[in-house]
Amino acid sequence: MKVSEDTSVTIPLRNLVALIGFTIISVTGYVNMTGRITTLENAQNIRDVEIAMNTEFRIKWPRGEMGALPEDAEQNLRLNYLEKNYDELSASVDKLKAYGTVNFELKDKKYLDIKE
Repeated sequence: MKVSEDTSVTIPLRNLVALIGFTIISVTGYVNMTGRITTLENAQNIRDVEIAMNTEFRIKWPRGEMGALPEDAEQNLRLNYLEKNYDELSASVDKLKAYGTVNFELKDKKYLDIKE
């Protein structure tokens, strides 16, 4: 068989339409499949980044390496104030114990009377 410019090929129209339809469906399926794979890969990459950030947060937050909430700062200030007052009161009580018997006359004198 010789192939030249004048060689003719006969194909039924039904088969030609079927080949064109198959080609269109194949190309569409391929494009949709690659698009879906790309979407899934991007979603996986985003998830990996979020997991890494969550792991970093989970480790560093309890250590205080990532800052603190404003409520924590306020609570710490209040705790420091209470500790300071407790230390002062404890020192006063120890001082009073060192002097001996303590008599509280709050109704009449409104002050602390220390007897030795």
